[in-house]
Amino acid sequence: MSVISKTQIRPLTSVLGGIALCLSTASMATDISLALGHSGDSTITYRAGIQFPWQQSWFDTDAGRLSGYWTVGYTYWDSKDMVNTHSLSASPVLTWEFGARGADVQPFLEAGIGLAAFSRNKIEDRELGSSVNFEDRFGVGVRLYQRHTIGAQALHYSNAGFSSHNAGIESYNLYYRFNF
Repeated sequence: MSVISKTQIRPLTSVLGGIALCLSTASMATDISLALGHSGDSTITYRAGIQFPWQQSWFDTDAGRLSGYWTVGYTYWDSKDMVNTHSLSASPVLTWEFGARGADVQPFLEAGIGLAAFSRNKIEDRELGSSVNFEDRFGVGVRLYQRHTIGAQALHYSNAGFSSHNAGIESYNLYYRFNF
């Protein structure tokens, strides 16, 4: 049984507070997602998120439409160096859905830029330079019967040069999202 040190209590309470906030808003959420990923540095990532689809779309044709969603996520970074990291993120995401609205099978592309707060500034040998970083994402996927979504996404985290250290890190995820 491991003992939590005093230096781990502050990030842990921040993460627990973030999880409680996510769970308290889950009753308003329309989508819940789970993802399994891997960084370029052999760190396995586990991600849970809540998505709030926008009730609006643009450029709506039979070929597709532009829409999006807000997402709030928690990621657990299971590092091989035995010092694990937690992050909370929030982002608007633009989505281009292909095909007619309401089709049983609807492929899409997505991209977004948001913010992420990390429990520490270092993941394995990557010095992030800041506990607050930008989260850039690009993804592809398919929505099935308007309720199930399966996709893959690349997430990049960096502080955009606001700190002298800016190694950045990526996470490549496979995810499943369910619409309530």
